[in-house]
Amino acid sequence: MRIIVAGGDGFCGWPTALYLSKQGHEVAILDNMVRRKIDEELGSNSVVPIFSLEDRVNKWEELTGNKIEIFTGDLNHYDFLSQVFKQVEPEAFVHFAEQRSAPYSMIDREHAIYTQTNNVMGNLNVLYAIKEFAPDCHLIKLGTMGEYGTPNIDIEEGYIEIEHKGRKDRMPYPKQPGSFYHLSKVHDSHNIMFACKIWGIRATDLNQGVVYGLHTDETALDPVLANRLDYDGVFGTALNRFLIQAATGHDITVYGSGGQTRAFLNIKDTVRCIEIAANNPADIGEFRVFNQFTEYFSVNDLAEKVQKVSKEAGLDVEITKIENPRIEAEDHYYHAVNTKLRDLGLEPNLLTNEVLSDILKAVLENKTHVKKENVLPSISWK
Repeated sequence: MRIIVAGGDGFCGWPTALYLSKQGHEVAILDNMVRRKIDEELGSNSVVPIFSLEDRVNKWEELTGNKIEIFTGDLNHYDFLSQVFKQVEPEAFVHFAEQRSAPYSMIDREHAIYTQTNNVMGNLNVLYAIKEFAPDCHLIKLGTMGEYGTPNIDIEEGYIEIEHKGRKDRMPYPKQPGSFYHLSKVHDSHNIMFACKIWGIRATDLNQGVVYGLHTDETALDPVLANRLDYDGVFGTALNRFLIQAATGHDITVYGSGGQTRAFLNIKDTVRCIEIAANNPADIGEFRVFNQFTEYFSVNDLAEKVQKVSKEAGLDVEITKIENPRIEAEDHYYHAVNTKLRDLGLEPNLLTNEVLSDILKAVLENKTHVKKENVLPSISWK
């Protein structure tokens, strides 16, 4: 089918575009390149060097014969987005094109406003473009498990059955987001659900856990196709930061008690989940929610796993606790449901020592690119 991957130059979008192209879909990437500009703003970088989008796409075509079209522009420019929809006539729109960092959204007022304006308004433009130019197009939207927060009950997939004062109803699961970024995702979900209701749009909201991993089968074909690996205190996940700290001789620094528990999945599963959603579209007018993760771990679990593989690699690594810059529950109940994607055929790639060792090896090979001053947190929620 004809698929637009918005945010196709990013960590999740790039391997997704390649994977869908390999499956025979006609893929177009839409991206405003802002993630690369944010690296410049923060004085940060990817540990693994990444090539320009044009070089990446040209190398993919050279290796596979599959062409990927590039549209450089912003979802917040509706005239541009309209032209892309008219030209591509998409049957599916995979939406990764949002500012994705919680710490970035908490830097100050300007970054909070940018995050919500970019994310919420851009997503609203996509909804209007589907309504106006491609009403049968299936919106596959990347949400986040962070929309739910850490409730003291099981996290269901998008909806929950409620009984109140003798009456029952099926309602959207309550949201307790932990940053202005996560709030933007909640606003997206509400807008999509409303658009499905009034316009008959079909949409799948993928509430994704924290993604780890370096390569997919496609990005591993050539160094030019390599995916980015973030490590700094703004865009780097806890797992990535721990691996970088181990490789550079720094203690593994756990925020607070380390009991914070989150959902995780391998980047190989991210691309597969997108394919599953595309091949099994939502019905007309349906807003469905899949919890897109395979396992969950506490921060302490991650630190201990990284310490183990590091010691096996001959690295002497200690775990230390530092003050938590975030406002969040550090010891809490966490149990989430994730059956819908499995029922549609997802076979998880789990977080094994081998996976961690492969990432650590890549980090050790590229550790001269690490800017050590960027690893520790510099942004506070307070």
